[in-house]
Amino acid sequence: MKLCSIASLATTLFAGTLLFSACKSKTETETVPVSLDHKALASKYFKEDAAWYVNNIPFFECSDQKIEKAYYYRWEMYKAHIRNVGPNEFVITEFITHMSWDHEPYCTINAAAMHHIYEGRWLRDNRFIETYIDNLYNKGGNNRSYSESIGDAAYANYLVNADSVSLMSHLDSMKSSYQGWLNHWEEAKQMYWIAAMPDATEFTVASIDQSGGKGGFDGGEAFRPTINSYMYANALAISRIAAMKGDAATSKEYLDKATALRKNILQNLWSDSVHHFLDRFKADNQYVKYWTFIRNMELAGMIPWYFDVPDNDPKYPAEWKHVLDTNYLRGPYGLRTNEPAYQWYMHQFIFTFGKPSSQWNGPSWPYQSSQVITGMANLLNDYQQSTVTNSDYLKLLREFTNQHYLNDSVINLVENYDANKGEPIVFYYWSNHYNHSTYNNLIISGLCGIRPSAGDTLDIHPLVDSSISYFALDNLLYHGHELSLFYDRDGTKYGLGKGLTAFVDGKKADLWQSNDKYKVRIGAPIISKPTVDPTNYALNIWKKGFPTPSASVNTITDTLYKGIDGKIWYFPEVQNVWSTEGSTAKEDWYQVDFGKGQELSSIKLYLCNDGKRFTLPDSLSIQYQSGNQWLSPKMTKQTPEKLIGNTVNKFEFEKIVADKVRIVFKHPNGQVALTELECY
Repeated sequence: MKLCSIASLATTLFAGTLLFSACKSKTETETVPVSLDHKALASKYFKEDAAWYVNNIPFFECSDQKIEKAYYYRWEMYKAHIRNVGPNEFVITEFITHMSWDHEPYCTINAAAMHHIYEGRWLRDNRFIETYIDNLYNKGGNNRSYSESIGDAAYANYLVNADSVSLMSHLDSMKSSYQGWLNHWEEAKQMYWIAAMPDATEFTVASIDQSGGKGGFDGGEAFRPTINSYMYANALAISRIAAMKGDAATSKEYLDKATALRKNILQNLWSDSVHHFLDRFKADNQYVKYWTFIRNMELAGMIPWYFDVPDNDPKYPAEWKHVLDTNYLRGPYGLRTNEPAYQWYMHQFIFTFGKPSSQWNGPSWPYQSSQVITGMANLLNDYQQSTVTNSDYLKLLREFTNQHYLNDSVINLVENYDANKGEPIVFYYWSNHYNHSTYNNLIISGLCGIRPSAGDTLDIHPLVDSSISYFALDNLLYHGHELSLFYDRDGTKYGLGKGLTAFVDGKKADLWQSNDKYKVRIGAPIISKPTVDPTNYALNIWKKGFPTPSASVNTITDTLYKGIDGKIWYFPEVQNVWSTEGSTAKEDWYQVDFGKGQELSSIKLYLCNDGKRFTLPDSLSIQYQSGNQWLSPKMTKQTPEKLIGNTVNKFEFEKIVADKVRIVFKHPNGQVALTELECY
């Protein structure tokens, strides 16, 4: 870098402080060819299915290899939960398999929607999240079966993609959803209440104590820090969105709601004696009394920090001591949902298949752990305090990371864990690869420090200490601009010097620094039109009407529809396939009847090859029925040229009009599994 005189130093206003930035030489502002090898990383972590990730995810590397591996696993898990439910319509599921309490036919649950949106907002193709938000607000997805902060999450998505038009289109639905929670509003206390189960937390202190220690799956109605923080955040989001739209009256109305609710959370749910946000009972019976505090601390008391509810009063950060102390809410292997001093801590009330089932009286839940770790990142970014350090953040992140590993070679996030032993508790077929939390958002907005905002500049505050010698975040789309970060503690990894280096649209960017925080100019947002795919005529999530599947073997209705249900993944622990398993024939077929002639010119096949139960067919052929004749289309291209498992195989052909399509599999050497068939 060439030297500059003091007089030539550029100044900028950042975080209320006048800072100085050394002037740059011409070569430093030119495009610098620094990038992670996306294809190599994708091939390493996703093997045959690498192409989708190259096009969709931010790439990350880190000196902590366990964190890096968990990062890529979480994108694989997330992709498995993206479900196509109609033409250019997608939802994000919570359980990887269908559950009886899903919102039909989409198989969604609104409880973890906030996590899905915060995590998925970092995908380059924002169509997945935009259409999911639309489903939540306009197609019944947010049925308020569980407490939620979907309005806040939708606004957080906008802070990354900057698409205000899409966000504003949901304003009326957001207001309607907010008003729907009035059935949980207590006018006398000006606060919201909720029972344990619809707060997605069965067997809480409130619900167990209300039952006299005899149960607690339901009941436990209480004024909780959770739902009141959610409703505060949703009101604030509505106010901001209304202001964007020029609706000053609505903006003021919901800002007033948010302000009043925040005041009541701080005034009524904070215990000065315990130094913690606590539930107050709404229930009143022989065991508990209305408006009294619950008798023990819960991790739920940290949720206000997820939304920056506490003000800068120094008494509030002291609450974080309970999260750092292994005598309270931090176990040796993760965060506890309540403290060990509680009478019913880790007492098992219910069992499924003879094994412990879901409870929140001490087990470590990724759902709440990710909320609290997000709250800690907010504390480190938005508050003046000395209770928590970057090292504390990394300790909690690493403990959460370790929960993803069943052993050194198997990675599979499940429902909950024993924070004292470090092992899964609920680990049934439905609990595999459980999409009930965030993780990559903790990496991107926490460890890497990307703090999204509505403005043309971006705050960056990496939460690193001496245990992180380097990280890189590349291929990140922010406000429509390409953003890359490279952190190199001693300057030996990337050859860019010590500390943080940023690139915006391929050019090295000026960073203005204040202590360990930075600011970079991104520029005005670039809003691109969403990707539009042609209609998949084979999709049927309703399991009735057309298209109708049939097959030569395994013709149970639920099995047949797995081939056209919009769900695609390749995890061997839990599979969603139609297969030839059990067939003694060397040739079998899977067929879709459209009910009428459809113009088609391509087919996509997703075949599972797990190396054990299922293998690829020796060959396959595509046939179609037009009228009473079965014909073969004239093929023009196959991608890839050789059939491959665990990813998409695309077959292109001259245009046909088909009443039915049939895929014939020749499999003399093993059984074939079809994950999905798509017809375009």
